[in-house]
Amino acid sequence: MNDDLQAAEDGLANGTSSFHKMGKGMVAFLRATLGFEPEIMREASERLADAETTASADHRKAQRDPQVHRSAIYPVGSEFALCHAQAQLMGAVVGVLNESLTESIRGFYKLRKAFVTLDAILAAEDKYVRGHSRQTVNARDSVDSVQSNRSARSTNAVPGGFADDRAGGRKQEKSLLDTVRQNEAQAAAKATTNSHGPSMAEDDDDDDDDDDEFYDVDESHENAPKTDTYAGHIEIDGVTKDLAKNSLDDDIRSETQDLPPLKALTSDHQVLDHDPDSDVFSNPIDVFIHSGANLCFGLLLVMISMIPPAFNRLLFIIGFHGDRDRGLRLLWQASKFHNINGAMAGLVLLGYYHQVAGFADVLPEPSISKTSDYETQQDVQGYPKERCEALLQDMRTRHPKSHLWLLEQARMEAMNRRLPTALSLFESSPTTKSPLKQVEALNMFEKSLSAMYIHNYALCAESFLNCVKLNNWSHALYYYIAGVAQVESYRHCRISGGSDKESKKHAEKATEYLHQAPKHAGKKKFMARQLPFDVFVARKIQKWDARAKEWNVPFIDAVGVSPLEEMIFFWNGYRRMDESQLQTCLENLKWSDDPIRGNKTMWAKEEADEKAVLAVLRAATLRNLQRWDEAATILQENVLAIPNAELKGGLRDDWTAPCARYEMGAGAWMRRKEGGGGKEEVEWVRECEGWIEKAAKWESYELDARVGLKVATAQDTLKKFWEGRKQL
Repeated sequence: MNDDLQAAEDGLANGTSSFHKMGKGMVAFLRATLGFEPEIMREASERLADAETTASADHRKAQRDPQVHRSAIYPVGSEFALCHAQAQLMGAVVGVLNESLTESIRGFYKLRKAFVTLDAILAAEDKYVRGHSRQTVNARDSVDSVQSNRSARSTNAVPGGFADDRAGGRKQEKSLLDTVRQNEAQAAAKATTNSHGPSMAEDDDDDDDDDDEFYDVDESHENAPKTDTYAGHIEIDGVTKDLAKNSLDDDIRSETQDLPPLKALTSDHQVLDHDPDSDVFSNPIDVFIHSGANLCFGLLLVMISMIPPAFNRLLFIIGFHGDRDRGLRLLWQASKFHNINGAMAGLVLLGYYHQVAGFADVLPEPSISKTSDYETQQDVQGYPKERCEALLQDMRTRHPKSHLWLLEQARMEAMNRRLPTALSLFESSPTTKSPLKQVEALNMFEKSLSAMYIHNYALCAESFLNCVKLNNWSHALYYYIAGVAQVESYRHCRISGGSDKESKKHAEKATEYLHQAPKHAGKKKFMARQLPFDVFVARKIQKWDARAKEWNVPFIDAVGVSPLEEMIFFWNGYRRMDESQLQTCLENLKWSDDPIRGNKTMWAKEEADEKAVLAVLRAATLRNLQRWDEAATILQENVLAIPNAELKGGLRDDWTAPCARYEMGAGAWMRRKEGGGGKEEVEWVRECEGWIEKAAKWESYELDARVGLKVATAQDTLKKFWEGRKQL
C-alpha cells in the first residue's frame, strides 16, 4: 500500500503458508484491478486459487493441532477460514472482470460462498458481544479471564465451536468451513422443502444457535438434471423466478441449482466495534481475523447493494441482498487497524465516497446520530466530509510514498468543487511518479476527467490520448473523448471568430480521433459482452456519419448536441463544478439551438431524440444550479411529453426517456427541504420515489447499467429515509 509491490513480492517469495500465499494473491489482485490487464488477471486467478486451496487444507489441520491459536472470540482455525474467504472474494472480483461469461458466473457463485463464511465469523463476534457487556469486557477481571482462556478451547456456542453443554457432555467440535458448508446446504434444503412458505429468515427469529443441528449433505448433485440452459426456479418474496437463459457449463449448473431464497442467508449481528488498543484485541491473530472479516464482509455488502436494476438477475445467483449502511460501518471499523486490512478498507471507503457517492445525486445528508452504545457517530452514508478528510490524512501518514492516496486527495478536492486544485495535484514531476504503471494510468484517467469537467479541452484531449499509452481497458472511450474535446475546440473557434486554419485543424483532429474510436470498440468484454461505452461510441459515430451523408455536410458539422457535455452528464461531473463551470455547460449547449451562437438550419433538421438529449443535459445543469422549475419544465415539454417510440430504435439515443425520469426524481429530492421539512418534505420525497421507480423499471436501454448505479443508490437512500421516518 506504499507503491512498493516489488518489495512485497520479495518479502513473500519464499513463504508457503496460507498467509504468504494470500499476500501473493493480494499483490496480483491489486495489479489486476488497478490495470485490468489480461495477463495479470490470469496470474491473480492462479495465485488466489492456490491460496484458497492452501487455506482450506490449513483449516482442516488446525482442527487437530493442539498448539494452534485458541481465541476467546472465534472458532478454531478462523484465521484460515478468513484467508479462504478472502481468496474467494478476490477471485470472484477477478472472475467477474473476466471476459468469459462462465467465469463471471463462477465469480458470483464464489461471492456467495465467501459471504456464508464471513457471516459465520461475524456470528462468532455477535455471540461474544452478547455474552460480554461493554463494561464487563473493559473490566480487569474479565480481561484476565479472557487471557487465561486463550490456551483452552472456547466453550462459546458459536458456529464452528462447541454445541451446548446442557446434556452434561460436549459435542464434537466442527470446523468453521464444514459448518459453513452444512449451514448453506441446510438453507438450500429448507428452501426446497418450503418453496411456498416463509423464508428461513422469517422462520428463525431465535438468536440462540444452541439447538441448531447440522447434517452431512452431498453437494456434488450428481443426480441433478442437466439442461442446455440453466432452468432453476427460485422463490423470491413469494414469486417464483426463472434464472435466465444463459448457457452455463455443467459445473456451474450443479453449483447453482439449490440456491436458497435471497433472505435465507442474511442476518444481523451485534457489532464488535472496539478500537485497536482495546484489550479485546491484544492477540494479533484476533486483530487479523476481526479487521479482515470486517473488510471483506463490508466490501461484499456494499458491492451487492450497488447492483443496478439492469443486473438484478445476478442477485438470484448470488443468493443474498446487500446492505450499504451496514457494509460501510464494517469498513469504517476495519479502517481503524494499522495492517493491510485497514489500509484496504481505507482505500475502498475513499473510493466509494469519491466515486460511487460522488456519482449519485439522491443521497442522504450526513448527520450525527446515536449509536447503540450512546456514543455520537457521523452517518456513514451521504458524504461525511470531515470523516473522509481525517481518514485520508491518516492513510497518507501511514503510507507516505503511495500515489493511491494522492489520487484520492485529488478526487476529494474535486468533490469539494475545487477542480483547479485537483488538477494541480496531478502535475507532478517525473521523479515523483509512482513506480506502478497501473497507478500512473489511474492518475492520468482522473486527470483527464478533471480537465473535461473544467472545460480545458486541449488538456482533456492530450490526457485521454496518454491514457491510450498507459492502459488497455477502453481505447475506444479514450479516443472518443479526445475527439469530442476537439469538437468543442472547433465550435469555440467558430464562435469566437478564430482563423479558418485553426478551425480546420480542430475539425481534422476531431474527425481523426472519432473515427479511430470504433476501430477499438469490442476488443474488451465484460461478462462476454462488449463494454457499454464501446457500444455507445460505435453507435454515435454511425449516427453522425449517416447524418453527414444525408445532409451533405462535413462530418464535424453533423455532430449533434455537445458530446463533451454528454460525457460530463454520464460521469456526473456537475457534482464537481462550481457555478462558473456550470454556466460554461449551459453556454456550450447553446451551439445546438441558439439562433445567434448555433446553426439554426441544422437544428431544424434534428429528430426528437436529439432534442431530448439537449433537454436532459440542459435540465441536469439547471438542476445543479438549483433552478428546479426551469429544469422540470424543459423535461416535461421536450422529453416526457414525447411518445417513447420516437426516442428509441435505429441509431437514436434511447437513454433520454429513463434519464429524464431520474432527473425529475433527483430534482424532487433536492427540493424536499424547501418548506422546512414536515408534510411538504414527505410529499417531495414521494414524488422523487415515483420518478425513481419509473426509471428503475424502464426497459433495457443504452448505458442502463451506468445510469442504474445512480438509480440503485437513490432507491437505497429512499429506503433509508422511510426507515428513519418510522423511528420518529
